[in-house]
Amino acid sequence: MIDSWTFNKIAGAVLGTALLTLGLGQLGAAIYHPNEPSEEHPGFKVDVAEAGEAAGGGTDAPALSLGALLAAADPKKGATEAKACIACHDFSKGGVVKTGPDLWDIVDRPKAHFAGFEYSAGLQAMSSENWTYENLNTFLTNPAAYVKGTKMGFGGIKNDAKRANLLAYLATLSDAPKPFPAP
Repeated sequence: MIDSWTFNKIAGAVLGTALLTLGLGQLGAAIYHPNEPSEEHPGFKVDVAEAGEAAGGGTDAPALSLGALLAAADPKKGATEAKACIACHDFSKGGVVKTGPDLWDIVDRPKAHFAGFEYSAGLQAMSSENWTYENLNTFLTNPAAYVKGTKMGFGGIKNDAKRANLLAYLATLSDAPKPFPAP
């Protein structure tokens, strides 16, 4: 049997813990005031840029033309950007299919034509087109928006300069690099 002194210590510890928990809850509510969903506002507002609009309220169009961005691009910095792509893509001539197709000589190559890779239906629908600097730039900005149902689980490169560096690096992956568009 528990003597009264031990029982009082246990009861005091339990009640003290309960009071501390309630007090911290009240203190948290006094500091933080969440906006609770209601019937007229059933969720939380998340600010997302609309299509054709940048987060700052402007358009997605770069301040400089793609040609100007590519003229100022650094292929060495692009090689650093491409390190994220190596997990899924091979960059060597005659490369192998990994999770994604080989990217050697990608500029001016027909879309959805790399042997041994099963492309998404959205990209197969574009198979009559070639990859250009312009559409690679658009694709790398937001792959899911460019090709509906793409298998590429990559969020894109939003920074114009970083994307141009990557495109400049991809241009070097060819025996006969394609010229950049005019600035």
